[in-house]
Amino acid sequence: MRSVYRALAGLIAIGVLVQAAAIALAWFTVIKDVDGGSVFTEDSGANVGHTIHTIVGSGVIPLLAILLLIISFFAKVDGGVRWALYVFGLVALQFGLAAAAFGAPVIGALHGLNAFALLAVAGMASRRAAGPAAVESPATTTEATT
Repeated sequence: MRSVYRALAGLIAIGVLVQAAAIALAWFTVIKDVDGGSVFTEDSGANVGHTIHTIVGSGVIPLLAILLLIISFFAKVDGGVRWALYVFGLVALQFGLAAAAFGAPVIGALHGLNAFALLAVAGMASRRAAGPAAVESPATTTEATT
């Protein structure tokens, strides 16, 4: 179960990276198309970047976060439930920030910053599942071996 926990947390972190790449692709595609004479309105169809961002952000990452939370109760990772709750909370906050950003675009900046927090927390959760040696500081490891 520890390996499943680690994999799920790692996949969430990778999902955040996919999200960043997808939204960059989406908006650079829009800019290129507009520069080429196209018009972008609310009636414009989503491009591949927007589609990927929507699928991964609305479906894949939330599903992985729910699975991580469920697995956390059985994985016997030190602090695993707490870290899974942090991940789940940040995913829920991400939804709220995205919804609010459509009404107040400045909140979109918080949506982006929260994504970095999610990346860090999911990465830390994955690292904790690797075992105690993975989260010890280098000084502690050096002291233990001398």
